[in-house]
Amino acid sequence: MKQQELNLLDGYTPTNDLLNDAKQIIEVSQKAAYRAVNLALVQRNWLLGYRIAQEELKGEDRSEYGKGIIKNLADELTAVYGKGFDFGSLYKYCRFYKLYPEILDSVSPKSSMLLSWTHYRVLLQVEDKTARDWYTKEAAEQTWSVRTLQRNISSQYYYRLLKSQNPEPVKREMEKLTACYQADKLEFIKNPMITEFLGLSGSMDFTESKLESCIITNIQKFLMELGKGYAFVARQQHIHTEKEDYYIDLVFYNYILKCFVLVDLKTSKITHQDVGQMDMYIRMYDELKRGEGDNPTIGIVLCSDTDEDIAKYSVLHGNEQLFASKYKLYLPTEEELRAEIETQKEMFYLQRNSETDR
Repeated sequence: MKQQELNLLDGYTPTNDLLNDAKQIIEVSQKAAYRAVNLALVQRNWLLGYRIAQEELKGEDRSEYGKGIIKNLADELTAVYGKGFDFGSLYKYCRFYKLYPEILDSVSPKSSMLLSWTHYRVLLQVEDKTARDWYTKEAAEQTWSVRTLQRNISSQYYYRLLKSQNPEPVKREMEKLTACYQADKLEFIKNPMITEFLGLSGSMDFTESKLESCIITNIQKFLMELGKGYAFVARQQHIHTEKEDYYIDLVFYNYILKCFVLVDLKTSKITHQDVGQMDMYIRMYDELKRGEGDNPTIGIVLCSDTDEDIAKYSVLHGNEQLFASKYKLYLPTEEELRAEIETQKEMFYLQRNSETDR
């Protein structure tokens, strides 16, 4: 069979090594599928933004009229399609069209260097058009991962290069600091935008180790069995901000306390950053989910460090008195949570050793 007939996939080069060829075929196929889905996602979001912008032009007070259009459309689309069409998402799509009005030509990409939607979502943070155009070009030409792009924008990479008389050390430093981001071949598989676009489950269980998954599963059962008003809401709940995607391990609603309770597990010792991240979750929940009559959200950060199992409660500043006087009546104590984590670890290791001895 001729070489060109064997080369069915762009990027696949047959060799005499069966395993190598099989891996090439699988990886090239995955990337081809991702490119196809990503192109459709970028086109969809650009076209939605284009259509919303067209509708905005009909209003005399364009700012308020535009907000009303997006809000009504968000409510109607979310009712039909679910995630990905809230006010914030539709606003980004509209902004995407306005900042990149010529990126598509008759719904076809004008350039083969089209970035992913997640790249463009990060680029929307950049107000300076010259800087944004530069980041867009570099991200495409240098094949930056989304995390590399985000880090470079956050660290003012463009402006530091401009000010530097010798930019080479700046470039080398950037490449060194982002090497681990560039090496992540599965970044596109983990992209939550793709799973939501395809209507697939947003579960991120594949990122959890068996031990972590075991602990979370049993903490869920433990809280439900306390008999203190816990109702299960979600597991691995996806929250995305302008810069990052986050997953809250467990979310409950306590109907006695009338508040949400968020639980997050860490595989290393708890840091101030972990508590700060939980406070961010709490603020977002209070802003987006908390209803009239609900009390402030509570967060529990768990640690399964090998040497020390601890739990820390996270509350917004100003709610400490409420937390101390009321919430602790219905929340498990740190000692109870610590003991439960330790119990689950012992059971896990005993089971693993038993399977190994077979």
